[in-house]
Amino acid sequence: MKKIIVVGSSNVDLTAKVKSLPRPGETIGGATLLRANGGKGANQAVAAARLGADVLLLTCLGDDANGRMLAAEFNKEGINTSGLKFSATPTGTALIFVDENAENCIAVAPGSNDDLLPEDLDAVTEYMKKASFLLIQLEIPMPTVERAAAKADSLGLKVILNPAPMKPVSDELLSHVWLITPNETEAERLTGITIQSEADARLAAGALFAQGVENVIVTMGGSGSLVCTLDKVEFVPARNVKAVDTTGAGDVYNGALVAALADGKDLFAAARQATLAASVSVTRMGAQTSAPYKEEIENL
Repeated sequence: MKKIIVVGSSNVDLTAKVKSLPRPGETIGGATLLRANGGKGANQAVAAARLGADVLLLTCLGDDANGRMLAAEFNKEGINTSGLKFSATPTGTALIFVDENAENCIAVAPGSNDDLLPEDLDAVTEYMKKASFLLIQLEIPMPTVERAAAKADSLGLKVILNPAPMKPVSDELLSHVWLITPNETEAERLTGITIQSEADARLAAGALFAQGVENVIVTMGGSGSLVCTLDKVEFVPARNVKAVDTTGAGDVYNGALVAALADGKDLFAAARQATLAASVSVTRMGAQTSAPYKEEIENL
C-alpha cells in the first residue's frame, strides 16, 4: 500500500436532525442532536484509514479539549498524527441541520483551521518524500493549499484536489493537480458550465483538461460520477440506497478513492470503490461516524 498525505481541516460537528430545514426567522422544535467529529480533511483521512490506507494527516487543532479529543480519535483510527499542529485558537466547529430527506445545510466556524500555514508543510517533508498521493481540499487557507500542491508535485506525488468548499482556484494551483473531484456545483463554478446531465459533465471535464488538469471526476450525487481521463470516459452509477444523512458523503468518496489508488487500483476501479463507500455513508448519521470499514466494502 502506497503512502497518502491528507492536508486539511478538522472540526467538531454539531448536527441537528430536524423534520425540515428552518427558513429565515423560523424555529424548528423536536430536533435530535448529534455531536461527532468532522472537517473535510479529517473526514477524508479517516475514510482512507478505515479502508486500510497508510495515511498521515496534516491539520491544525485547538489546544483545547476538543482538539485533544480529535487527536486521540485519529490515533485510534490508525492515522499517522506526527503532522498534527496545535494552536491557541479554538478547534473548528461545524453547525449542521439535516432534514428527513437527508438534505443538509452547514455553517462552519473554522477556528484553528485558519492557523494551518504554508510553512507547516516543512514538518512533513520527510513523509512526503516517501508518499505517493496528496489529498487536499479548500477548507484551510488557500496559500497553504497552493504550497502543499506545489511541494507535493515537485516531490513526485500525485495531487488530488477536492475543490470544496468552493473558492476561486488559480491556474497555478490547477497546474499541479493530477486529479480534481468537483461536484456539479463546483464544476460549474470552475468552468461556467451548468451541469444538468452527463453530457454537461463531459463538457466541464473538457474545460478542466484545457486548464491543465490530467484527470477529472465529476460527482453527481445520487446519480453517480463521471470519471474522465484523456483516453477514456466512464459513468459510474450510484447504488440505490435509502439516505438518512448526506453529510460527509463527498469526503468519504474522496478518502475511499485515494485509498483504492494507493492500493494499486486504476482510476475507474477506484471510483467504483469510492461509490460503494459513499453509498454506505449516506445510510448513517454524521461524517466520520458514517465512513465504512474495509470489511464492509469487501462484503458489498
